[in-house]
Amino acid sequence: MPVSPEHFAAFVVASVILLIIPGPTIIMVITQALAHGRRTALASVMGVGLGDLLATSLSIAGAGALLAASASLFQVLKFVGAAYLIWIGYKMWRAPVTIPDIDGTDTATTGAVKPGAVFRDSFLVTALNPKGILFFVAFVPQFIDPALPYLPQAAIFVLTFTLLGVINAAMFAYAAAGARQTIRRPDVMRVAMRSGGSLLMVAGVAAALTRRAS
Repeated sequence: MPVSPEHFAAFVVASVILLIIPGPTIIMVITQALAHGRRTALASVMGVGLGDLLATSLSIAGAGALLAASASLFQVLKFVGAAYLIWIGYKMWRAPVTIPDIDGTDTATTGAVKPGAVFRDSFLVTALNPKGILFFVAFVPQFIDPALPYLPQAAIFVLTFTLLGVINAAMFAYAAAGARQTIRRPDVMRVAMRSGGSLLMVAGVAAALTRRAS
């Protein structure tokens, strides 16, 4: 077996604990699902999954070590990611909400939010997180069995973490979309959308002010 069963089980438990703590990407998923419904939420979940896959793969490929060694590169990616979070939060603040009809279809109050744009935003918010890459570089080695080949273990951990991340985001999205069908009030949905946007902008400012661990 390419991975020690004990190490794999410990990795899954640790990953689940890590993932259930909501971060900027989960805030985005919940807000989009509550404001625009399941179709938009699905696009957001898929964007998160692809972003996680890219970030974790890059960390295994050595990007994490490069970021840890290069303060300048870390600063550039940090500010790009922070600026994008603030921009997405601003867009969510101003975006229209849709009102679910009785049959479950959505009616936009003004203009529609395209799932493709939501997918792109979720992907970039997840992928443009240098601290996430650095964390995964520090996280995975704790579960690597030195008696087994490194690459197969790393690949399994990357795919497992990505799958768990998608499941986690989908559960939050499904719950938010269900709440949306119950609420069906545009003023409440608008407050939720603006609250989520505000949290993302705050997260962007906080990300810009954080320092790289020495």
